[in-house]
Amino acid sequence: MKPSVEQIGSLLALKRHERPEDGYWQDFLCDFHQNQRELAVRKSGLMSFASRISGWFSDLGPSKWAYGAGLAYASIAAFALLTPKEAAVQKMAPSQINYQVVPAPAPPAEQLDQLDLSPSTQGNAGEQVF
Repeated sequence: MKPSVEQIGSLLALKRHERPEDGYWQDFLCDFHQNQRELAVRKSGLMSFASRISGWFSDLGPSKWAYGAGLAYASIAAFALLTPKEAAVQKMAPSQINYQVVPAPAPPAEQLDQLDLSPSTQGNAGEQVF
């Protein structure tokens, strides 16, 4: 049944004079903000993550299976390529170490005596000029 124009007009005239009690809007805002905070707390954290994961798995399609398989393949390939290979170690037989210090040989003085270092022969000590 469709209301007539007169019925709608009388209903609006009746409702125009109705007012909520004092403090109604303040209580409404407090309840609204409390509900918003509770919703934000539920959306953050581990429970939210678990609910999103369960929602993702609940409507699995072929594309999500392909994404999951690709991600698993990439993870295994990265692990195989980045894991260091174990190097083969050859064990050597222990050998004795000689701890004696051998003095260095003295420079041969004979070679120094053979050099002619007189001022008349400077620059002629066997150099070749090109």
